[in-house]
Amino acid sequence: MSIDLMALADAVAVNGKVVRIVVAQTEGSTPREVGAAMLVWQDGQEGTIGGGALEWQAVTRARELLERNGERSFERLALGPSLGQCCGGAVTLLSEVFDAQSVRSIENNDVFARCRMGSTDQPLSVTRLLSAARSQGVMPASCMVDGWMIEPITPSPTPLWIYGAGHVGRGLVNVITPLPDFVITWIDTAPDRYPEAIPPGVTVLPAARPEAALRKAPKHAFHLILTYSHVIDLELCHAALCHGFASAGLIGSATKWARFRNRLLALGHESAEIDRITCPIGDPALGKHPHAIAVGVAATLLRQVAHIKNTNGEVPDDRKRKHRKISAVNT
Repeated sequence: MSIDLMALADAVAVNGKVVRIVVAQTEGSTPREVGAAMLVWQDGQEGTIGGGALEWQAVTRARELLERNGERSFERLALGPSLGQCCGGAVTLLSEVFDAQSVRSIENNDVFARCRMGSTDQPLSVTRLLSAARSQGVMPASCMVDGWMIEPITPSPTPLWIYGAGHVGRGLVNVITPLPDFVITWIDTAPDRYPEAIPPGVTVLPAARPEAALRKAPKHAFHLILTYSHVIDLELCHAALCHGFASAGLIGSATKWARFRNRLLALGHESAEIDRITCPIGDPALGKHPHAIAVGVAATLLRQVAHIKNTNGEVPDDRKRKHRKISAVNT
């Protein structure tokens, strides 16, 4: 289990202050494991720590924590007759209040470690766990260590903007949507260009001028450009270079990219910046079927995201390595 930072940030953005309740310890038979968590605000909640009387009591006390402007509580609850339960075990719950500032304070970390009672010196056992996470990528499981709650943080997914709802665009959305690493915004020129069934979690953004929509993307977004029009594709490349991006890929042949490159140079872009756009995209060994192209592109994206996670650096530029090898993939 890990902290879903995106869900927490979304809940805080809507509700202001949110209590996150996490199962910190378990004894005997319990409905949920260590690390199971839920979010609570004054008029709503999300997730579960096991349901029933245990959850009802935890939610009630979380709202009391909000009312008295508290910061955290730590409580052991026996799952016996007093709660109308017969599990026979016990759970210890850590409830913490989050607002926008406290969410920001942990968003750049891989692991969230804090003392259950507030500020105190960090014990050597916790320091060693955090050092292993940073230097070796060894993420600890959710656990209590010497009075400290340790939880890995689920990284926020990478924003991926896909332009074009044709065969390859649909293949990409279908292949990439199940991956937890990305959150997709799908752009095309009109609503009727999309399929009837949109995968859950995908944001559809019809735009008569896709290049104008691109300017709303986060600067760290990944972009895949594969519309029905070379004119639109060129405008999107120009807009991406003006706006900024983490990664950009363009469908097309080596000939198409040579023409685009000359036009982008004429528009005033530097050669090194233009070379950050990958064209063609895909893996020729997988074939030219739209879903095969999508699989190749997805593999490249996953490698880029893994590189960022492992090095905290920039997206690797594999354009030079792949450009000539895959020149026949996109037509």
